[in-house]
Amino acid sequence: MDLNTLSKTATASLLLGVSMQSYAKGDSRPNIIVILADDLGYSDMGCYGGEIRTPNLDKLAKNGLRFNRFYNTSRSCPTRASLLTGLYQHQAGIGRMTFDNNLPGYRGELSKNAVTIAEVMKNAGYQTGMVGKWHVSETQLRPDQRQWLAHRVYHDSFARKESYPTHRGFDDFYGTIYGVVDFFDPFSLVNGEEPVNEVPKDYYITQAFSDSAVSYVNRYAKSEKPFFLYLSYTAPHWPLHALPEDIAKYENTYKKGWDSIRNARYERMLDKKIFDGYTNYLSPRQFKKTWNENETQEWDARAMAVHAAMVDKMDRGIGELIATLEKNGQLDNTLILFLSDNGCSNEDCQNYSGGENDRPDMTRSGEPVIYPKKKEVLPGPETTYASIGAVWANVANTPFRFWKAKAYEGGICTPMIAYWPKGIKKNKGKMTEQMGHVMDIMATCIDLAEASYPQTYNGNNIIPLEGKSLVPVFKSGKRTGHDVIGFEHFNEKALITEDLWKIVQPGGKNAKWELYNLKTDRTELNNVADVYPEKLNELIHKYDEWAKRCMVVPGP
Repeated sequence: MDLNTLSKTATASLLLGVSMQSYAKGDSRPNIIVILADDLGYSDMGCYGGEIRTPNLDKLAKNGLRFNRFYNTSRSCPTRASLLTGLYQHQAGIGRMTFDNNLPGYRGELSKNAVTIAEVMKNAGYQTGMVGKWHVSETQLRPDQRQWLAHRVYHDSFARKESYPTHRGFDDFYGTIYGVVDFFDPFSLVNGEEPVNEVPKDYYITQAFSDSAVSYVNRYAKSEKPFFLYLSYTAPHWPLHALPEDIAKYENTYKKGWDSIRNARYERMLDKKIFDGYTNYLSPRQFKKTWNENETQEWDARAMAVHAAMVDKMDRGIGELIATLEKNGQLDNTLILFLSDNGCSNEDCQNYSGGENDRPDMTRSGEPVIYPKKKEVLPGPETTYASIGAVWANVANTPFRFWKAKAYEGGICTPMIAYWPKGIKKNKGKMTEQMGHVMDIMATCIDLAEASYPQTYNGNNIIPLEGKSLVPVFKSGKRTGHDVIGFEHFNEKALITEDLWKIVQPGGKNAKWELYNLKTDRTELNNVADVYPEKLNELIHKYDEWAKRCMVVPGP
């Protein structure tokens, strides 16, 4: 069924008229699970060239399909807004972060003029559940923020409850409302709509999310209705928090240093043909200091070891989920999509201030949380807040330049695995060059659920669907893609055409537009703006049209 036709002709009565009983016994539609990692580097997983142990994700890749041109919006909350709604993030209300800038594209929470995947799937007869990081409700700041972050005072809600997942189509929700959390004692943890004020002493959020997903699937499997599950991990986003036994697995791995790890990743990428047909595409390392010149080797090796441990733990949880699907006879007809919300982060969160926004400065017991600005305390335990920093982020995003929040490939290009034994027969285990975007996930779900995308919902006019279904890629290996895909985040701008021309404008003052031919220059090493001025001007014009249509302007 043509999704563009659906978006133009569907009505609220159509959507709401899809009875839960319309798909009774014998429902053959697939279950759908979307798994989103947080700040995962492009080459962190084994199946994309990494040394981190990810056997479960590697198994999905071996028996599924990997994408090497799949895009996010370069940062957490905008990507989540786009993924959930099938729109560009500005159209969904979160052009920047979860603060209200009083402009249509920058309201800081999901717009009422957008529907979520869960709302559409629920009305098409699916069970709907979410586990993990929400991060699309407007952030609240209170006079007692320090005490609130440390669980020393309590409030009924962490944002407007009308913006919670359970008010946006999800039957079940267990997770965090805010973006950054303590992995051992998370702030803004909610079950349904109720705050979870205490957690067990041995609590670790990645395991808790995996356990909850397993629990949901066990329950959903008892019904004859298919289910949609959105599993949104906080790993491996900072703070660098991991269990000692997981860190120990990698205690010596990163003592080899930045260049050794990066070069080894690149060699594995060549061997795995991640970018088949390209040669010499490893971008130059972005920092002059060598590992031998690094005065904080112990700290930096430990930081990356913790990052790896966080990814390792997530992978094992995904393995538990896969085993549960298999045990319940659900695996063969379940589509699993795995991707990251943006490139690995270059942030030095240890230079931030605790007690502000969503960053605590003390634990529940009052013990101080250390932000090791001079790398004086090793990362890993709850009493530290640290991140891997820009040099390791450059490694994690091999072979690209740059990182999270940038519109270069290191910020916006995500690894993406699609696994569906019953539905993906062509190119199993292969890499596809077909270009996609997180907004395509909504259209894919609509296609598989035989659902309708509404023109109105709950009395609100709904913005027409931007995404396009990936199902043709699964079935035939090809689809008619987007003419252009646009990007903007804090004035970091880009536009990619279907024939793989790309313009980028960095966010700095007086920055000029750059032009790259991704057909021949996968990692943006050769700016050809001066060589093809007519092409550059053509794409700038297309960007301006896109920005106006998709609510990028007016911007803050």
